[in-house]
Amino acid sequence: MKREMDWNDLRYFLAVARLGRLSPAARRLRVEHSTVARRIEGMERAMGTRLFDRHREGLMLTEAGQALLPMAEVVESTMAVVAEDLSDRDTAVRGEVRLGTPEGLAVCFLTSRLKPLLDDCPGLTVELLALPRLANLASREADLAITLEPPRRGPYVVARWSDFTYFLYGARDYLAAHEPIVTRADLANHPFIAYIDDYLLIPELRFLEKLCDQPNLRFCSTSMLAHKEAVLAGVGLAVLAPYIGASDPRLVKVLPEEACFRYTFWLAAHADRLRLKRVRVVWDYLRALGDAHHRLFLHGED
Repeated sequence: MKREMDWNDLRYFLAVARLGRLSPAARRLRVEHSTVARRIEGMERAMGTRLFDRHREGLMLTEAGQALLPMAEVVESTMAVVAEDLSDRDTAVRGEVRLGTPEGLAVCFLTSRLKPLLDDCPGLTVELLALPRLANLASREADLAITLEPPRRGPYVVARWSDFTYFLYGARDYLAAHEPIVTRADLANHPFIAYIDDYLLIPELRFLEKLCDQPNLRFCSTSMLAHKEAVLAGVGLAVLAPYIGASDPRLVKVLPEEACFRYTFWLAAHADRLRLKRVRVVWDYLRALGDAHHRLFLHGED
């Protein structure tokens, strides 16, 4: 060490390590770009080594940076718990909790059901990341995540949140105006709506391969909400989650006994974040919410 290090610099180090660029790190920390650069340079001088290599793609951790990362995360976690313990002797739940979920689940299910939690915890702020992809817990993008693919290794806590079933849907008006669908073979006469293959959340969501040998694919989007709107516009048929399809009487299940696909949502968190009271409260609320609405997720009935 060339000089005593300012431990507050670890916040800047972690933000850059997780986001890979100075500008996004500055936005997360709510400071100027130059402040982040100055803090990182100060750390490197203090430690007598480079922590990041500069590339066109961004900032990559050096070997020294990789060694520092887990130690910095331990300090971060400990300081968060200490701050919470010292400030919340009145047992109140305060602060921000960031939850990452697929976009459709966030918009069509979770948003309208968070009010009881917020009413019970007036000092709590929930930041809901409605994403067209899976939240990245490793980069600390979120404190909690509801995901189709849970972390397989690392310091995570994972719980089964809910099994759910995707169904094939068509618009009521569309189905009335087109050839009837009685068997799976009839699907060859209808156009389809699906995900863009390169942006699938998980490879298992290639539904059309399981429905038709040569599906007539007419519209693709990364958003299941866009799929729903395309179905309602009469573009064709789409596989939707029941919490999206069942809430709209204009949508009808097609071949519900055959064209259905069962999956599992997982609730996951970095273990050290669950040491925080506010994160545990949201975790427990989400667990209860999943249990209370299992029929909606499995059958489209609440």
